[in-house]
Amino acid sequence: MIATPTATATARATALRIGPISVWPPVVLAPMAGVTNSSFRSLCRGFGAGLYVSQMITARAIVERHARTLELVEFGPEEAPRSVQLYGTDPRSIAQATRWLIEHRAVDHVDLNFGCPAKKVTRHGGGAALPFKRRLLGDIVGATVRAAGPVPVTVKFRTGVDAVHHTYLDAGRIAAGEGAAAVALHARSAEQLYSGCADWTAIARLKEHVTDVPVLGNGDIWEAGDALAMMRRTGCDGVVVGRGCLGRPWLFRELADAFDGRPVTPPPSLRQVVAVMTDHLGRLVASMGEHRGVRDFRKHTAWYLKGFEVGPALRRSLNQLESAAAMADLLAGLPDRPFPAAAARMPRGHTNGPRPVTLPHRWLDDPDEDVALGAGAESLVSGG
Repeated sequence: MIATPTATATARATALRIGPISVWPPVVLAPMAGVTNSSFRSLCRGFGAGLYVSQMITARAIVERHARTLELVEFGPEEAPRSVQLYGTDPRSIAQATRWLIEHRAVDHVDLNFGCPAKKVTRHGGGAALPFKRRLLGDIVGATVRAAGPVPVTVKFRTGVDAVHHTYLDAGRIAAGEGAAAVALHARSAEQLYSGCADWTAIARLKEHVTDVPVLGNGDIWEAGDALAMMRRTGCDGVVVGRGCLGRPWLFRELADAFDGRPVTPPPSLRQVVAVMTDHLGRLVASMGEHRGVRDFRKHTAWYLKGFEVGPALRRSLNQLESAAAMADLLAGLPDRPFPAAAARMPRGHTNGPRPVTLPHRWLDDPDEDVALGAGAESLVSGG
């Protein structure tokens, strides 16, 4: 579904409430593996308020104190509220991880991932496959809510396994019944991955079905007008922004303008984009060190420059440089150009799909079957 990007009036006059947290504008940064680290979150936060969620963290890795995972749940001093997305397949381990995050990282919000379509996740019954087993879903959400106490827990999921096996209405009902403070729907199935258009009508149906907690919509928000259109067409209470902000962190400024009823700030020129890129690079280097920071930034360069005519040679060079100074110098030499009109809607990030979903043997036989996946079904490494 493609919205006409007109964004000069507010879609809703009230802030999004997630437990005790008030979010205005009602915009949430989607967790994205390898992207939504503290540097990227702080960069985006500088453009506009909202709720900024960490990369996906595996419960088992927290329980076993996996060093790389503990790095992923570091927060900047200015980050408030502190928001973490947690993935797990075992109620006991996810409860333990939740308690640790609240106690040792002062986390203010926990989001549960039931939307990951990756083969390595669904083949064990996790991610987007798990909501098909309704009892296990309820057990995990309930255990997390009890462990979190006053800290709000939200749940994110997809429409289902595929076009036949829809799970989102049951998932929303179960999550709300177990005490979730809000639910979010990425309006694609696991089979679709990131292909095609998000089915915003599913968000509208979920909103009609779940009436006691906020419902957030996710999928195909590339411009501020898309967020207003989604809320207007579906009645959802807020939006979750993922790939639309890749290489476009100023999208959060545009969203703030739109929801506050101001004219949307024009997109930046190439020179202004370079300034944002240099800022982003500096944050990564300060956080990770030069070697890791430069390497982490490389993938962002293609997203920032998407649509600009800068030539393949420069793009290759940016993906090979090891020095932050050399990368900054190369970017500084670019001539200033206006932002390409079509660039905002150019897909960035994942575009793969559709693909058959890999599931455990006979997983789809009985949605009410009692299953116990255990923490062993989780990867030890967080982040995706």
